[in-house]
Amino acid sequence: MSNMISQNDLQQYKIEGYCIIKNAIPSDELTILDASCESYIDHIHSVMDRNGSDTMGISHRNKRYFISNKHKELNLTELKKFLFSELMANIAQTLIGDNVYLFHEQFVVKSADRGMKFSWHQDSGYIGHDHTPYLTCWIPLIDVNENNGTVYVLPYSLAKTKDISPHFAEKGSNDLVGYTGDQKGIPVEINRGDLVCFSSTTFHRSSENKSKEMRPAYIVQYSPDVIKNKIGDKPCAFADPLVINGNYCSHHTMNA
Repeated sequence: MSNMISQNDLQQYKIEGYCIIKNAIPSDELTILDASCESYIDHIHSVMDRNGSDTMGISHRNKRYFISNKHKELNLTELKKFLFSELMANIAQTLIGDNVYLFHEQFVVKSADRGMKFSWHQDSGYIGHDHTPYLTCWIPLIDVNENNGTVYVLPYSLAKTKDISPHFAEKGSNDLVGYTGDQKGIPVEINRGDLVCFSSTTFHRSSENKSKEMRPAYIVQYSPDVIKNKIGDKPCAFADPLVINGNYCSHHTMNA
């Protein structure tokens, strides 16, 4: 497991803000993610039904779904094990250092033939105040390409910045947008089981899903310290330790 991320991958992450890890997620873990995704979609449909709406935040029924931080609320035990696994601890520790906290997790699903695009943004743009950059692991649950709405990354060398940029709300989609330049970005064309890791200061976007099947992906984020709200009195999202001072917190596998 310690050799999963090469020195070239690590250098690319540091210099350009992203790297791709092939064959990172075993098939049994992918099956867990599949089942958890189905539970999440059922949950968001029930919330939309109660609210009498087809939109909830930046989720739109039968178009795209962003369903966040429900692994505790929905009691998804197997998903908890994945989030606090040695596998994810190793990846996060290698890329961001010897202190790792679970910060955020969500499924992003684009429906067939109509899945909406997602505009250029940095994940840090959604925090709204100063914080230490964190890690995003983007895990596709099917093979992804330009046709079915994969993610595009804008390396630091093309974005001309590693800093958090101002973001504005896009009318009609509720997306936050932080880059409006001419760069098209690099499409991440990878297979089920691969993942792309990028910094929360790396610009990324995704296109519409023009294929005949849904494009589900799982996003899990880990921070090198506790990210608090703007007031500073509580965490923005999660602050559950995974690695502390280089030591894996294995007890969270069952108790998180």
